[in-house]
Formats: sequence, structure tokens, C-alpha cells
Amino acid sequence: MPRTTRRDLVKLGAAATLAAGATAAPAAARPRRHHGRHLPVGYPLGPFTRDKANPILTPGTQPWESKFVFNPAAIVRNGLIHLLYRAQGPDGRSSIGLATSSDGVHFKRRSEPVLVATEPYELPGGCEDARIVEHNGTYYMTYTGYDGVSARLCLATSRNLLNWTKYGPLFPDFVTRDVDKPWSKSGAILTKRLKGKYYMYFGDKDIYYATSPDLIHWTPGPVDDPVMRPQPGTYTEELLEPGPPPLITDNGYILLIHNAAAKDPDGKLIYRAGQALIDPAKPTEELARLTTPFLVPETPEETEGQVNNVVFVEGLVAWRGEWLLYYGQGDAGVGVLHGRA
Repeated sequence: MPRTTRRDLVKLGAAATLAAGATAAPAAARPRRHHGRHLPVGYPLGPFTRDKANPILTPGTQPWESKFVFNPAAIVRNGLIHLLYRAQGPDGRSSIGLATSSDGVHFKRRSEPVLVATEPYELPGGCEDARIVEHNGTYYMTYTGYDGVSARLCLATSRNLLNWTKYGPLFPDFVTRDVDKPWSKSGAILTKRLKGKYYMYFGDKDIYYATSPDLIHWTPGPVDDPVMRPQPGTYTEELLEPGPPPLITDNGYILLIHNAAAKDPDGKLIYRAGQALIDPAKPTEELARLTTPFLVPETPEETEGQVNNVVFVEGLVAWRGEWLLYYGQGDAGVGVLHGRA
């Protein structure tokens, strides 16, 4: 796995020293505590190493998840890690399954999915690629509803991770750059208010932003003014897509782990993962990003799958003194990375 150093940081304008972690935050930041212990949140986060047990989740015996499982969200509840993973059966329709673990590696899954396609905006493609946050006892899950033509970013809430209330597409008519139909995906919510608003980063070409007064009703920013754009000649040259919900670093900045893609010599996409830094005083502008990815497809499960050469991160939790980062392998299985705290 690539090792990241300060030389790997893109420094943009006057923000160069901020990206390298050389200055203090613009405002005091309280330490983040998880299960009674503080885990440092630096930039970049990591380094990360693969668990020897990977893949930790593979297709199951139930028809709805018998073909592929991948791209999980992750959250801690009642002393267990919960994965909300995307699953597909022979018909190709996606559902969201739930699996729990007491050690972060070995999971017990429910026999039935917790979120299935029921609405016109979800049929026939299904419910895809969840991200999840908790705020004041409510769980907010963003996911993609795919009707076979358009992908739309949707929202659902729950108090127990089992029973979900759907709110429908957040931006029904949002059209991503260079796409000639409604298209929005991959919502990563920051639950800390900034200037009286909540922010979400979303998109699967450029990374856009949206704001909300209550985590339910969201207003997107302009499509022609994204937070992050692909950079030609780099591992992000084709697209960018948010990963897990953002973190706040110990010196007060927004850390966004993201997915990215570039073409190989044969013109096929390779998905990798990077990290970026955003100033909370200007939450719609990128400060810096890694010039080299921290995760690239290497293992057989990652280089050959439903889609070859894919690592795709969506779930991150602090757990027993380390970071656990969950990701899809080749759109076919689930792996976990251990991050140094």
C-alpha cells in the first residue's frame, strides 16, 4: 500500500502551510472522543494496512445478496460495529443489508435487507452505496436510488438502523456536469454546524456541496462551482466521489476521504482513494489534496471482480484505539483497513 508523506500533498495558494499541518486551526477544536478514548485526526489519516482476513464479507446464501456484496457504510451502535452494505442478487437489483461485529472483522448478517427498492425513483435498479451519520439519536443515511436511467441522491432516517423512513430524492432535477439527465450520488454529511448550517459533500464526477438547516432539507450549490474537480494527469483525472462522512481534524479542519478514478493505458478506469482538506471557514473550497492515492487496487479481489481494478471507500469508524476503514473490492466483496491512530 502506498506510503504518504508531506511531499504527496498538493498545496493550493496561501493554504500550503495549512495543508501540511504546519499551523494551528482557525478556531479551537475540542478533542473527538470515541468510546471513552480520543483518537487523533490528522492529515493525512493513517497509514492504513489491509486485514489478513480480507475479504471480510462475501456474497451470502439469501437470493438478494447471492451475487455481490460491496461498498458498505459503517457506524458504531451499542458496542457493535454495524455495516450497511450494498448487495445484489441474480436480477442485479441493489438492496442495503445489515451486518454486525464485536471485533470489526467477523460479521453476522441479517437474513433480510433493511432497505429495499419500493419507489419509482428506485426501480428497477435499487438502493445503492449508503453513507451514514448519527445526530442526537437519529441515523441519517444517504443512498442512491437508481431507476435504470437516472441516479438520484436520496435520504432515509432511523432510530434503530432496522426501520427506515424514506424522504425521497434530495435533488430530483440536479444534473451533474456533462450528464444529460438527472444525476446525483454519494452524499457525505458533516454533522458539525458551520455558520449555522450543516454541509454535505456529494457527486460522482466533481464533488459538489449542499447545505441544510436540519439534516433533512438540503439545497445544493451551483453545478458550475464544485468544491473539488478532477485534475488532468493524476489519479483523479476522470472523476472524484466522496467516501465516508467527513471528519474534523484535531487542529480544526475538515478532512474528506474520497474516491477517484483515472484511465489505464487501455482506456479502462482504475479506482483509487485519496484525501483532501477543507477550511471550515470556507467549507465550499478545497485547501489541499494528496497527489498520490493512499489506497490502490492490489489484491486479486480488488483487481478482478464485477468491475476490475476497484477499491471504493465508504465506511469509517474509530474502534479500540484504531481507525477501521471499510471498502468495496472490485464491486464484489468487502474489505477492511486498519489505520494507525
